[in-house]
Amino acid sequence: MTSYQAPTNPYELESETWWVQQWVDLLNSYRFKKRLERGRRYAREGHILKLDFKESKVFAAVQGTAADPYQLSIWIERFTDEDWDFVIDTLSQKALYSAQLLAGEMPTDIESVFTANGLSLFPFTLADVHSKCNCPDPKNPCKHIAAVYYQLADAFREEPFVLFQLRGRTKEQIIDAIREKRKQQVEENPVETVAEDTEEVIVAPEPKSQTLNLENFWQYDDALDSSLVVITPADQTVLDLLGPMPLPASDAQVLSGHFTSLYQSVAQQAMMSALS
Repeated sequence: MTSYQAPTNPYELESETWWVQQWVDLLNSYRFKKRLERGRRYAREGHILKLDFKESKVFAAVQGTAADPYQLSIWIERFTDEDWDFVIDTLSQKALYSAQLLAGEMPTDIESVFTANGLSLFPFTLADVHSKCNCPDPKNPCKHIAAVYYQLADAFREEPFVLFQLRGRTKEQIIDAIREKRKQQVEENPVETVAEDTEEVIVAPEPKSQTLNLENFWQYDDALDSSLVVITPADQTVLDLLGPMPLPASDAQVLSGHFTSLYQSVAQQAMMSALS
């Protein structure tokens, strides 16, 4: 179970992450906006006492007008095992997605992987989001459920991988499945990858038990599993090493901007070539 601690600051919708914005857009498309607005005020005022993710459901406690907080749950349809097999297979075939996910990052266009398999990570409408609350309000969503809808945006910002969990797979399950798929692909089609101008972050398998030999400390003779190699751009470029250009400030700024843009483009192409 994953627990989420609601922030103490007033709730805000603004966010730079696409998955949060997509959830907010889903809320904004709901036709009965006054009902959601009451929930938004509840979220801002700190009425949500607890927010937990257990398996593929969200459980929350919201303080209402009664002495005891109301208990509620929210969930969306889980993908089938077959659906997830297709998604994992597609993710493992795209080296960049694999590298980002293995590094704990959410790819910016991950939704395209789901749509390619006839699925959608996000629900299409709020009607596709199921919920129940033990408050006396017969309408759904009540203000308690609506408050959690808005608080979920903050939860997604803190941990975007709970989106996968709501669809039936945890972050750990997905990463393990990608590693296994990548390992199978390497065994079937071994390829050596050489990347220039990139930095390799290698997570090596457990070393075999042996007597420590300081002379060979930095030597690693076993074959590396390419599914455990994450390639990212180097932190420092040749432009950083050269230092300021010996030109007038205005000219140096223009030329430096041009070279920086050019270097980033070449570095990105090199990284993509290394990952393909």
